[in-house]
Amino acid sequence: MAALSLGALGVVYGDIGTSPLYAFKEAFNPAHDLGYSAPNIYGVLSLIFWALTIIVTVKYVMLALRADNQGEGGILALMALVMRRYAPRTRGRTIAVSLGLIGASMFYGDSIITPAISVLSAIEGTTVATPLLHDAVVPLTVLILIGLFLVQKRGTALVGAYFGPVMMVWFAALGVLGLMQIVRNPTVLLALNPWWGVDMFIREPGLALFLLGAVFLTLTGGEALYADMGHFGRQPIRRAWLAVVMPGLLLNYFGQGALVLAHPETVKNPFFYLAPDWALWPLVILSAMATVIASQAVISGAYSMTTQAIKLGYLPRMKVQFTNERNQGQIYVPFINWMLLIFVVLLVLAFRTSDNLAAAYGIAVNITMVTTTIFLWMVAPKRWNWSARRTNLVFLPLVLVETLFLASNSLKIDHGGWFPLVFGTAFYILLSTWKRGRTLLKRQLQEHALNLKDFVHSLSTYPPTRVEGTAIYLTPDANTVPHALLHNLKHNKVLHERVIFLSAQTADVPHVPPEQGVQLTTMEEGIYLLHVDFGFKDEPDIQSLLKECERMHGLEFHLMETSFFLARQTIIPSKLPGMAPWREVLFSWMSRNAQEASDYFRIPPNRVVELGTQIEI
Repeated sequence: MAALSLGALGVVYGDIGTSPLYAFKEAFNPAHDLGYSAPNIYGVLSLIFWALTIIVTVKYVMLALRADNQGEGGILALMALVMRRYAPRTRGRTIAVSLGLIGASMFYGDSIITPAISVLSAIEGTTVATPLLHDAVVPLTVLILIGLFLVQKRGTALVGAYFGPVMMVWFAALGVLGLMQIVRNPTVLLALNPWWGVDMFIREPGLALFLLGAVFLTLTGGEALYADMGHFGRQPIRRAWLAVVMPGLLLNYFGQGALVLAHPETVKNPFFYLAPDWALWPLVILSAMATVIASQAVISGAYSMTTQAIKLGYLPRMKVQFTNERNQGQIYVPFINWMLLIFVVLLVLAFRTSDNLAAAYGIAVNITMVTTTIFLWMVAPKRWNWSARRTNLVFLPLVLVETLFLASNSLKIDHGGWFPLVFGTAFYILLSTWKRGRTLLKRQLQEHALNLKDFVHSLSTYPPTRVEGTAIYLTPDANTVPHALLHNLKHNKVLHERVIFLSAQTADVPHVPPEQGVQLTTMEEGIYLLHVDFGFKDEPDIQSLLKECERMHGLEFHLMETSFFLARQTIIPSKLPGMAPWREVLFSWMSRNAQEASDYFRIPPNRVVELGTQIEI
């Protein structure tokens, strides 16, 4: 438990743990025209304290971590829980899917800003030590980010092993630096009273609403906390937050407030002014290390989100590397890794300062947070046996608070907030297009398919030539004859002695035991129907699957006598109703670039026979 909690510090809490670098400073940005008076400082600190308590501690740590899907968290795992409430093709299910895809897409938008703003804000600390390094901030940031993404293939476990101890030192430094200032000016603890936050809305409601966008920067790692639950588990994440992370953050925020209260000139970078002169450079170095780690939380979350989307049918197959033999939750997705790197570097080059990025930060993850709250609202009655009254009393205030944050973050759209929204929208188009395209493709295949039972009966009446060996045909529909078999009969006019139709389906749970997921049906004429249910976190492996089939059903397989027949489908956009022409072109492109089914299912390449077919959608 201690080791997992330490690892969670390094992977899960890096994002929210580096918010003190820029969040309090952004609240007193000159553009806000907020004076450095005690009521204003107390008001900002009060909003920060209660935002962290309500959103992170209550919503995520106490509630969301309980809404796991067999140990997995994140918006898509939660969406799978919600979908169980609705039958297929119902309005409720459609709404749930749409909300889930919006939330997932906006998480990707957040994933490109977090690394950029975190590392930039740390490297900017060098200008406090010496202004001579001002021009080196952007190049140094880009180099550090490239190094971070290069080490991702080593795996979360290795990264967490190094990052955990560093983050322990980081949170200790946050607490000590903040406590030093609080001791000098303990009156700042008056901000624990929620009245100071309420008073700001009474005195200047317009400015207070604008300030919520800066306060929200203290919460941006909350969604990553939930998305990364599969990497470490509920208890290590919960204990790390309550024992280390939250105390360190609050002490530092209140320490910054005490410092600015006594020395208003330090507001331009209060975090680094907390340190005495002799500790400034060590703090800059530690901050740089911590912000590199901060990026790990959203990067790991993006990997988890991607693999869940693939298994649930919202993204095409792509290469996924499992970096830990003992923990399937620890993965690396090369395509997502390099895509994020490109856009993160472009962001740094375009915005150049953390102040500019802060204006764009928050709105995307805020949308994801609202979606998560709505989903929790929907699953609470059945999941936790809550009454409707109790559910509404808990989640209605949460939705109202997060909607208020969303209204504030919406004011940032003109100042760069459009970028993560555009990026998230692009991802939503990809997710929804792939899902819709696969639905249309399945419909077209079914319209021109033969019924499997009728086909098997016909073999006794019109028997084809049989050859030795076993043929396994992968089919998306267990009730129809695969196109690959029809093409084989048409052109080669033979059928193997033993034919197995293999259909695989992804369940809405992370893992399905082989005893429950493998079903074998014996038909006539040496025909078998093998149906497999995978969890959305299970690793597809045909060879392991066949061994399980031998163990459970006694059906032996000799790999060198077995051929795997796959249908390679070429999608041809047409004027048929279903999708807009540009989306059909996009779906066709995604289909062509998807990972080969033989690689995805780990089928030996020398045993694969591919037969092509063209399909109009």
